[in-house]
Amino acid sequence: MSEIEASDAAEPRIVTETGLDARVAAIVEPVVAELGCRLVRVKVTSQNGCTLQIMAERPDGTMTVEDCERISRAVSPVLDVEDPIDQAYHLEVSSPGIDRPLVRRSDFERWAGHLAKVEMAVPHEGRKRFRGVITGVDGDRFGLRLPDVPKDGVDTFALLLDDVAEARLVLTDDLIAAALKADKAAAAEETED
Repeated sequence: MSEIEASDAAEPRIVTETGLDARVAAIVEPVVAELGCRLVRVKVTSQNGCTLQIMAERPDGTMTVEDCERISRAVSPVLDVEDPIDQAYHLEVSSPGIDRPLVRRSDFERWAGHLAKVEMAVPHEGRKRFRGVITGVDGDRFGLRLPDVPKDGVDTFALLLDDVAEARLVLTDDLIAAALKADKAAAAEETED
């Protein structure tokens, strides 16, 4: 797993929200960016009556409890003024977690070699759902190698990044080990600063 370059901090998301989630994302994304973080996902759910979930991360992929608190304190007054949700809601700010959504080109690059579940907005060779190992990014496509070779013998697909409706990593032992290694490296880097 490689670190995201600082210039990638403003990298646009290729997987974005729709409807109310999109309206809320448009409000909070600039606030999150001002704090030096990147919005990963916004989701309004009916959990606990109504819950607004905001996932964010630093450009290097890390996120601390303090970062979550800063974002929560910064977006709350903006949401109060804009008032996009017509009922009382609970605000949750979190990191994307280990089995995170993949929403940027750099996510597919960074997590190459790991298992992912992908749903396409546009069918590719007659199918919309895929589960396989990300093999990397080439131009406007990413590779996905299926764990079992299907009847047609094709085990790797080159899927358009712009056609991804939803993608997320699948929790595996290798993914946990990579995440722990990244956290350890980030903690060591913070200690050096």
